[in-house]
Amino acid sequence: MTDTTGVKAAGHAGLVDTLARRGLLSSRWREVWEKLPRDHFIPPHAWRQGQERCVPVVRGPDWWDLVHSDRPVVTQVDDGQPDGPGVATSSNSQPSMVARMLQLLDVRDGDRVLEIGTATGYVAALLSERLGGDRVVSVEIDAALSQQAAATLADHGLSPRLVVGDGAEGWEEGAPYDRLISTCALRHIPHALVRQVTPGGLIVAPLARAFWSGALVRLSVRDGGIARGPFRGGASYMPMRSHRLPDAGPVDSGTARSSEAVTDPGHLLGLGFALYAGARLPGVTMSHAEAGTAVTVWLQDAAGSAAVATTGESVWEYGDRNLWAEVEGVYAEYVTLGQPDGDSFGLTVTPAGQEVWLHSPRTVIAAA
Repeated sequence: MTDTTGVKAAGHAGLVDTLARRGLLSSRWREVWEKLPRDHFIPPHAWRQGQERCVPVVRGPDWWDLVHSDRPVVTQVDDGQPDGPGVATSSNSQPSMVARMLQLLDVRDGDRVLEIGTATGYVAALLSERLGGDRVVSVEIDAALSQQAAATLADHGLSPRLVVGDGAEGWEEGAPYDRLISTCALRHIPHALVRQVTPGGLIVAPLARAFWSGALVRLSVRDGGIARGPFRGGASYMPMRSHRLPDAGPVDSGTARSSEAVTDPGHLLGLGFALYAGARLPGVTMSHAEAGTAVTVWLQDAAGSAAVATTGESVWEYGDRNLWAEVEGVYAEYVTLGQPDGDSFGLTVTPAGQEVWLHSPRTVIAAA
């Protein structure tokens, strides 16, 4: 049998070195990552995301290549149920995204951290190695995943508090926390989470935006149950189970009508526009596909109105609303504003809800 120990170590060291050279790891965080090889937290049977479903990857050369890459590794499909469609439901996140989120979290010695979404336990391990297990609480809705993570963490001498429950509720018993990080995407920031972070604390979380793109947000918690802060780039994470969207409703094909596009659908694929349009057109979803230089976008609302637009082709609309015309109007507004990038936008969360703003919390983007 060939001894691959050196190859494995070199792969992990190479991954850590890559993250450090990209400026994603401070010297202190690099020490932490070096102590915790990623492969220790990934089961022998995992998956990579394919075009239509997840593709199994069993421990071997392909498994090691995937684990030592800067790519997410799917560690559960179909909520653990057999014979499902192969939809990813838990993963070990992309290492560069994990490092970036921990960088934004800006933990200090003595901080207490609440993590939403334990999954394999890797982020809880990194935080526990950095702060001590008694300073870390991690919530996971799937009891089997939590149990597996507990065993892996124990193998490394780490003992954060693991809680089985809905991450949207946090864990009030351990509050207040100085920092909160979510490793699953939220449709909105539940106010229960804001209440559990002490004023002056930070929340770092990916938001699953209905309009095309997920985005990372970094919020500072203030007195009065208010959290506010900027978006910090795109982020693609699986939504928390209680924040999954229902399947789209039917579209009445009998209302089909065509028109000509003024805007190339490809121009809509930017985080800045996604954040602006998502605020202007709440409840409208947009997804896309690319084939060479052609881009197709699909729009739909909860009432069954829809539109399909492909580069160089006629637009087809369905239902009571002219969704494509609405999106083109919002895009014209966005161009007039100077096409601000994603980092120009921010979010405010209050007991009454949340609102997206541009440049300043005083310039809230209202629904059209």
